Amino acid sequence: MDLELEVAKQTKYKLRDFVKFMASGVTPKITEYDKYYCDSSNGIPFLRVQNLSPEGLDYSDCKYINKETHNNLLRRSQVSQGDLLIKITGVGRMAITSIAPEGFEGNINQHIVVVKTKEPRLNEQIAAFLNSNIGEMLAAHRSTGGTRPALDYTALRSIPIILNDSISNIMNRAYAEKTEKEKEAQSLLNSINDYLLQELGIVMPLEEENTLENRMFYVNSNKILGSRFDPNYYKGETEFNDLIQRGFYPVYDFHKVITSITNGVEIRTYAESGFRYLRVSDMGKNGIVNNNVRYVAVDSIPHKIELSLNDILISRSGSLGLITVVTDEIVDSILSSHIFRVRLSNKIDKYYLQEFLRSNIGQRQFFKLNNGGIIPEINQSALGNIEVCIPPMKKQKEIAEYIMKLRTKANKLLLEADKIIMLAKVEVEKILLG
Repeated sequence: MDLELEVAKQTKYKLRDFVKFMASGVTPKITEYDKYYCDSSNGIPFLRVQNLSPEGLDYSDCKYINKETHNNLLRRSQVSQGDLLIKITGVGRMAITSIAPEGFEGNINQHIVVVKTKEPRLNEQIAAFLNSNIGEMLAAHRSTGGTRPALDYTALRSIPIILNDSISNIMNRAYAEKTEKEKEAQSLLNSINDYLLQELGIVMPLEEENTLENRMFYVNSNKILGSRFDPNYYKGETEFNDLIQRGFYPVYDFHKVITSITNGVEIRTYAESGFRYLRVSDMGKNGIVNNNVRYVAVDSIPHKIELSLNDILISRSGSLGLITVVTDEIVDSILSSHIFRVRLSNKIDKYYLQEFLRSNIGQRQFFKLNNGGIIPEINQSALGNIEVCIPPMKKQKEIAEYIMKLRTKANKLLLEADKIIMLAKVEVEKILLG
């Protein structure tokens, strides 16, 4: 079937027929962070591809720019309520489209375009079509480039658009059902931290109101002289001093419960097949991510970074403190230089350690012990100083098994959520092509 011909039978419109204005942004230099960026309380959302989804904008890993950058350097790419936001470059699905929500003010980088349309009332139908399987295939046909495909403005404007009220209604219902499943799954995942700390007898301090007075604290000058000057290091020490020691079980420095820590290797040339190359982007908060698998063509895995099923992996820079146990799925992989391979002693269960390091108390230590730079990084020496609460092995396994059951339930819900969208898209495809 020639998809272009089939779609042409159903519509006379192309995206250009609806466009009043289209622009993409730029990414301000991260090395000049203070000049362009700021925190969420004072900033303007700066959207990247990972913030776009058919269901709407995802702010979970959103960056923020200051108002001066928004109104000057990025004035042309400002986003407001009702605008279409379309992905135009990058690996994976092309032309993912979100609609800016009510009251929204934001901006975008160069991998997204903002589209202001002549008839905003039609934006939901346009977005529903672009997010359909048919819309994706039409966009993919028009993209150019190899490892990093792209849609230029002319190609994007040429995509045919089928307007159909029913498809946006079908997809909106499906997205709502998917969101409910995801909320239920997230609730299970959120309960893991409270369960773990309760079993260990660790009571976290109550969160204080984010006022200037509560953000201020004092450190003796003799602690700072000849040492670090970044406040986060000492703030962590003030907030969590002796916290783990007040739990039920003994505490050990990380280096006492492992046998070795090894860095991966840097490889910049990928191949169509070969050994999987594990990067930080392949490590999610809840395990390995397979959205964008990379391979490298080498004869064998260097001995010093061979993986075993008794290892855990820890991201050491960028998205710091991502943890995953080595499983059969990834045991024959090569590690990026931004990941540590950690080999464990017989004092600790690998699944228990994974959950402890993922917990609030574990993640807070990564935050405290990182190098304090713009791009956070932790070295082997600092990693070895992380404190780990060590119950008897029987208790470790009990905790790990309970948490694994919660994760299994959550994953089942997430699979059900994905299936809802898949079935809705099949229904939409039948409507669009008759």
